[in-house]
Amino acid sequence: VRNLAFGSFGMPPLDRICATIFNTVLFHALAHHARHSYRGRTMATFPPNRTSNMPVPGGPGGVPPTGVPPGASSSAGHDESYFTESRKGEVNELRMLLRTFATERDKQRKRDIMKKVIAYMTLGIDVSRLFTEMMLAIETRDLVIKKMVYLFLCNYAETHPDLAQMCTNTLVKDCGNEDPMVRGLALRSLCSLRLPQMIEYTSEPLRRSLQDGHAYVRKTGVMGILKMYHLNKEDFDKASFNDILYDMLRDPDSSVVTNCILVLNEIMADSGGMALNRAVMLHLLNRIHEFSEFGILSVLDLVPRYIPANDDEGFQIMNLLDPVLRTANAGAVVATIRAFLSIADAVGKRPGDDRDEDSPTVDDLKRQVVVRIKAPLVTLLASGSSELTYVLLKYVDQLIDLCPGIFDDEYRVFYVRYHDQTHIKHSKVRILAKLANPDNAPDIVSELGELVANVDEMMGRIAVQSMASIAMHDSGGQGAVESIARRLVEMLDLHGIPHISSEAATSLASLVRRHPSIVSVVSAPLPRALKYISEPAGKASVIFLLGECGESIVEAPYVLE
Repeated sequence: VRNLAFGSFGMPPLDRICATIFNTVLFHALAHHARHSYRGRTMATFPPNRTSNMPVPGGPGGVPPTGVPPGASSSAGHDESYFTESRKGEVNELRMLLRTFATERDKQRKRDIMKKVIAYMTLGIDVSRLFTEMMLAIETRDLVIKKMVYLFLCNYAETHPDLAQMCTNTLVKDCGNEDPMVRGLALRSLCSLRLPQMIEYTSEPLRRSLQDGHAYVRKTGVMGILKMYHLNKEDFDKASFNDILYDMLRDPDSSVVTNCILVLNEIMADSGGMALNRAVMLHLLNRIHEFSEFGILSVLDLVPRYIPANDDEGFQIMNLLDPVLRTANAGAVVATIRAFLSIADAVGKRPGDDRDEDSPTVDDLKRQVVVRIKAPLVTLLASGSSELTYVLLKYVDQLIDLCPGIFDDEYRVFYVRYHDQTHIKHSKVRILAKLANPDNAPDIVSELGELVANVDEMMGRIAVQSMASIAMHDSGGQGAVESIARRLVEMLDLHGIPHISSEAATSLASLVRRHPSIVSVVSAPLPRALKYISEPAGKASVIFLLGECGESIVEAPYVLE
């Protein structure tokens, strides 16, 4: 083996390559054997010639070689290796590592030690015994380590309140750090301790943070106010934070304003949310282009709660919101539609109002709104995910009921695609029936007829019901009722698809009640249909039709008998 591994010089090239490969495999095997032969031993069993108390790199419980996380082999540095099952005495070994934390110079090794502690905490292992050592580790300039220490402190604050009070002075001190990220993280951790006795330590850093020069610290302070409110409402009321939050709605940073809106809405939830007036509303809407998508939704949610003083103010708000319809965010578009409809309902003329005759009515304004938002909605329907498309289809369904006829010319958008999800197909077929008019009814009925024999049983039933709905509402124009009735009669003979023949019989029974003139079209196939239809609802519908068409069916009594 030694000759093969080390005596490769002087060999032919091919033999030298084979020897090199063997050399590599051999060393990996020896290293693997060496690692596993020490598994399970304590640190005291290592060779006595090591005078340092530091654990052996790569040994059990010790820090791995540089760049390799704890618990992982030197050949793979995956993050999930931090979450391996712990061995007995591992927490004590971590304590020894943390005690030498201040003298460790390798930044990555320090982070690996902290990651191991956080991993144990995440797995539910009680590492609160390391609280003192973790407190000492907080004095560092490494933001990653500081963030993990803050996470450790917040996690054990509620279960170990006495230990949490030990870190108060350190957190308060960090709230005045020169680095805004450290100030924000320290303030967030201080407010996340959620201990009633911490109120006196939290109030002053909170007030300072609201006037900080960095937006991250200010928006963290705003969220800290909400935590303080839930912790002690009496002290919160004495501090008059509500007025401060209203003043901060004029903050130059949009993320701070967004947090102020959310906090005010939650604090004043019992009274319906934050108080609104013309100045606040117009100020927020004039700045709406500065907000993130989440911030835009927070502002738009306020609009339906605000009632414009007159028509001009309502139209001014609509003009300010109109650019939002051009965004790619479906949530913002839908929230804008809701805002438009609420304004139309507030400023539109109602019967009995003593306004000018030229003033638009509520229905007229709503139709104008639906016409304006039709194009953005149709665009989003064609470009969204399946979940988003389904939600938008439900909105379109409601808008069609609110203002019939506006979406009729876009009926092809609602044709079923082969790659559509099942629930989307069902929604589209139901909407198609509402879009039928004398111009597009033949195309829609033909499309529905293609879906009747679909492998999805529910799809076939909905297609038959939609065809019957067009005839029931007489929305297909002259001759549409008789044409649809003939299609349904043909479906009665589809013995191989029993659910379709049964659904067709049920639809014909409803259609005969609405249009008695089609009795002559329906009567012929009823005697034989009664023999083949097996579903109780379909059979009952055929029996009803036999009674209605009995004058024209000679064998009706015998079939019933």
